[in-house]
Amino acid sequence: MDRKVNLVAEIGLLIYPDCQLSAVNGLTDLFRIANQWAPQQREVMRAIRVSHWQVQDDGVDCVWDSHPGREHRLGYIIAPPSIVMPADMKPMPTAAAWMLQQHASGATACSVCAGAFVLAETGLIDGRRATTHWAFSDELATRYPRIELAAEKLVIDDGDIMTAGGILAWTDLGLTLVERLMGPGVMLATARFLLIDPPRRNQALYRTFIPKFDHGDAAVLSVQHHIHADLATAHEIAELAARAGLTERTFLRRFTKATGLRPTEYLQQVRVMKARDALETTNQPIEQIAWSVGYSDVTAFRRVFHRLTSLPPGQYRHRFGPTEGRGQDYPIEAAKSSSAGIAQQLNGLEIPPASSWRI
Repeated sequence: MDRKVNLVAEIGLLIYPDCQLSAVNGLTDLFRIANQWAPQQREVMRAIRVSHWQVQDDGVDCVWDSHPGREHRLGYIIAPPSIVMPADMKPMPTAAAWMLQQHASGATACSVCAGAFVLAETGLIDGRRATTHWAFSDELATRYPRIELAAEKLVIDDGDIMTAGGILAWTDLGLTLVERLMGPGVMLATARFLLIDPPRRNQALYRTFIPKFDHGDAAVLSVQHHIHADLATAHEIAELAARAGLTERTFLRRFTKATGLRPTEYLQQVRVMKARDALETTNQPIEQIAWSVGYSDVTAFRRVFHRLTSLPPGQYRHRFGPTEGRGQDYPIEAAKSSSAGIAQQLNGLEIPPASSWRI
């Protein structure tokens, strides 16, 4: 006997020009797997409905539906990442108008990575907290200055607006939605089955410091070159200002304007950047690394490193460095035994052909 299906929500995935189709397909599969792990009643199956909506010349049309034949009631709409850089993304008034309309009808508007630029075009996140990929945050802030950008966050759940940062953060957003719609147990079971981490909230761990050298201020540039060439030396503001041929007050103003950081903040970023490289590629003691980048006080180094990366140096090396423990947050054996009866449930899964879950 066929079971009735209780659709807990419909999630619409927006397919716009140059969007990342692997994210569209990946989210589709993730929600389907969550449906398989959801506790089911004998006669009624709880499920998330997924539909794909493609931008056309004259509007946005549904081109695929996991549960066709029913009236659409979109509870969530997601703008996935783009595979082109934001500077090359064309304006998308049709997509933005569709998202705005769906939000007005009660849907929660979501974006992943550069999908935030499509969401921003709607005006919905003006005056709201939002995130995007850390490498795109400056451009998003410049193009849409009314957004309260929180680029250090990986996922921001602001109720009717949800944004995720990195290009692969669709897994974090997807699991966050599964937790909201199906509960934490289903979310964790889905994460274990896929061998991925539960939703992360911070992308400071993945953010890379990219110094600005193309600002056109020759005096500031000479100081930057000096800092990078002589990192281990203590640098006083008076000495740096004298090197630039400026008063301290003028130097501080021009340096901050040119680089986006105060000199002390800039120096910390450069030192931590060098320390991260050493932790990732060498087995030098942490004390030696701290000394080589200019910290005689190892405690102060650990504090600054933790603040800028969200991990202490030792944990950072364990995760990214040349150690045996790297990348073993979810060992396969632990995943196999993480929930009671998981093997029996896996044996009982009936998985439809993959072709039925593609665009």
